[in-house]
Amino acid sequence: MIVRLLFFGLALIVAAVVALMVGDVEFPVREFLLAFRGEADPATQTIVIGLRLPRVLLATLVGGGLAVSGAVFQALLRNPLAEPYVLGVSSGAALGAVIAIVFGLTIGSVIALPLFAFGGALLAMFLVLFMAGGRGRGMDTRVLLLSGVVIAAFFNAFLLLVINFANVETFREAVLWIMGSFVGASWEGVITLSVYLIPAFLGLVLLARPLNLLAVGEKSAFHLGVDVRRFKLILYVVTSLVVGICVAGAGAIGFVGLVVPHALRLIGGSDHRWLLPASAIAGALLLVVADTIARTILAPAELPVGVVTAIIGVPLFLWLLLKSEETR
Repeated sequence: MIVRLLFFGLALIVAAVVALMVGDVEFPVREFLLAFRGEADPATQTIVIGLRLPRVLLATLVGGGLAVSGAVFQALLRNPLAEPYVLGVSSGAALGAVIAIVFGLTIGSVIALPLFAFGGALLAMFLVLFMAGGRGRGMDTRVLLLSGVVIAAFFNAFLLLVINFANVETFREAVLWIMGSFVGASWEGVITLSVYLIPAFLGLVLLARPLNLLAVGEKSAFHLGVDVRRFKLILYVVTSLVVGICVAGAGAIGFVGLVVPHALRLIGGSDHRWLLPASAIAGALLLVVADTIARTILAPAELPVGVVTAIIGVPLFLWLLLKSEETR
């Protein structure tokens, strides 16, 4: 387990270094190292430390958050297809964030924007559970997925309605939120997301053992001393908070929470004491790589990072859906 985590950590470091060095302006290793020492020329210093480093760190935080959220949702619902984007939670968070942006509610946005996104994510999650009849009973995969699609469509319709009230600049910012982008990455954003996400990560990792019991079955977890109702409520709230903060930081990026936990289960099993930290690192790795592709493949133009993750995630999602139907 430790060896696998170290491998993913090393891969993340390599991907981050490459992301810092490549782009419209590419830097050799010597200039890159000088920038980190503060000895490079001002232009290099600004590009590497002022622009690219916060972008890489933001992608790391968001990728880790989305992957961990997907792993927790899949354990809670005992469904390998559950993840924030598919369940409509990301759409709810995006609607909350866009409402805050369009109506000028982001004064002191360090607090306001993430809280609006969190509120939207939490509302979407509980609406999906209500529609799927998930009050302690088993949920049919098709009903759960259909509920997520309906809720996502509902929130997306309201999102389009809200951005009609926006001016040109705000409209552009809202559209970037819908597609997912790290264009506006800043040190302020990195610090803000760190304050919310790092404690949430640590809290979820500490809950790995009871999450293992819950993934086996609620009755088994109850008989082994887990207060199932309270535990599930805590997990839904904390995970929705993580999704909301990630969407507030980078928009509605899909399929990271589906691809990463599923791949890791194939590699190392379903023990959440390994799966949650591995998801955090591997999700960060996936999104750093996806963002590097998004900003370099058509340079100087830039793709939304959500497009890249969708190209990776949609075929896998369809394959998983077909596999789940075959095993019914």
